[in-house]
Amino acid sequence: MIKVNGRDKEWEENITVDLLLEKCKYTFPLIMVKVNGKYISKEKYKDTLIMNGDDVQVIHSIAGG
Repeated sequence: MIKVNGRDKEWEENITVDLLLEKCKYTFPLIMVKVNGKYISKEKYKDTLIMNGDDVQVIHSIAGG
């Protein structure tokens, strides 16, 4: 089991940040991802595995003015 934005989600073996975003339908172009409080750069989404028990936060970046 993992947490995605505070909600429990079934963990899948070999799931990366990139695949998780796709499965959860996060398509907003400006997002920031943290795994267990650690920022993951967009370049590392395909290489960063989500492990069982991880806490993932997906934050939409919105500019205001």
